[in-house]
Amino acid sequence: MRCAGAAAAAEIARRFPELLADGVVIATGAGNNGGDGWVVAQALRAVGIRVRVIECADAATPDARAERDAAVALDIPVRRDFRALGDGTERIVVDALLGTGFRGDTELREPIAGAVRLLAERGRRGACIVALDVPSGLDATSGASRGDLRAALTLTFGTAKRGQLVARALCGEVVVLDIGLGTHVQAAGGAPLVDARWFRHALPAIAADAHKGTRGSVAIVGGAQGMGGASVLAARAALHSGAGLVKCVVAPESLPSVQEAVPAALAATWPMDDGIARRDIGDWADVVLIGPGLGRGDARAMVERVLRAFDGPVVLDADALNAFANDADSLAPLLRNRAALLTPHPAEFARLAGDGATVEQVLADRFEWPTRLAARSGAAVLLKGTPTVVASPSGGTTVVAEGTPILATGGAGDLLGGIAVTLLAQVRDGALAGALAAFAHGRAAWKVNARDVRGYTLDDVLRELPSVWSLETPPPRPPVIADLPAVGERR
Repeated sequence: MRCAGAAAAAEIARRFPELLADGVVIATGAGNNGGDGWVVAQALRAVGIRVRVIECADAATPDARAERDAAVALDIPVRRDFRALGDGTERIVVDALLGTGFRGDTELREPIAGAVRLLAERGRRGACIVALDVPSGLDATSGASRGDLRAALTLTFGTAKRGQLVARALCGEVVVLDIGLGTHVQAAGGAPLVDARWFRHALPAIAADAHKGTRGSVAIVGGAQGMGGASVLAARAALHSGAGLVKCVVAPESLPSVQEAVPAALAATWPMDDGIARRDIGDWADVVLIGPGLGRGDARAMVERVLRAFDGPVVLDADALNAFANDADSLAPLLRNRAALLTPHPAEFARLAGDGATVEQVLADRFEWPTRLAARSGAAVLLKGTPTVVASPSGGTTVVAEGTPILATGGAGDLLGGIAVTLLAQVRDGALAGALAAFAHGRAAWKVNARDVRGYTLDDVLRELPSVWSLETPPPRPPVIADLPAVGERR
């Protein structure tokens, strides 16, 4: 508790020096989260910062009581009426009411419910709400919230919590602080959380003597009539990700527009028999992406034809997945234990999983569903969303918490597919390629703008991709072990 409170106080002082002159008010609850708040009060007072505590519930644990007594001994002003949170001119308000023990299926009770309402009101009036571990009323596992308290900054301890990654809008910037819990990783429920340092280490280097052949030949199968733009976006993303050669295999009606839009790519029309598929794709490509703009017509027949003609690594996206709705088990023999990656969004995932699965069920259990589908299909599975979860058929799971709502638009998945298929050509591991691609895709969007969304397009994201491949990792800054920016528009 003392490590947590001291680390939180140091981070508050470092981030908001211009706000400290107006003092800090801390709202404490009955449990150990309140105890953390009492330690924050002591640490700030020790360096001369004006601080007061609103004790919204009596300290109920031995550690919390001990820290309360220590704070009182320092003559820190204490009020025991939660309504005092509505008073004062402090621009920093620390939420230490409820921690990770709260469950979203329970109601907030008074006086905590009233305190949460007043904290929310202070935030709406411009105060900087700093939450310890989670904004009070947030379920740290599910992301469900009671009270919808929005923090500007959430300081959490030891590991990132799943609920924080789901409810980014409520948590603001999320900073994970080491408090001496022993060997650990920046994780969400045990799954590693991808960061810039991991990305730089895992990203394969392009050799000095590389040529277009060694950088990988990527075939993109899709582009039905009226949907050629999906293949164009995927091809541009592949070229921006280091592919040596790209070929768009599209419907005859889409061929002229695709060739004009991506002159650096080769183009061919859909193979209508196995022999042509083998010639144009199987004997040419190092890796294949099937799905961008493929359409719903004879999509399954096309997927099966390409997979018979080509036995190398594949990425299946969009309509290539919809073609196997309620029949995911048929994918395993087609993929034949090759390196493969499936990249569904939640609705595509629910269709593929079958058995009446709904989008709501997938989202509620988003950290477990990909592992089950990976085991069934024999392919790595990348479930898009906030956050993105990547599961390996061998059982491992990785979480990627990059990205902004700039990617919440048609075509963003096609960019991801083009990035992922290029990386798959280079690493030959579906789960690794998926995690790398999800990070690069999301970080490029973040580099465009973390908070503002309107006015930006996927062309802006593409322009930022080169800077992601040369991303410099920040130096270590103990006790910070992870730092996730606030994303989404502010109101």
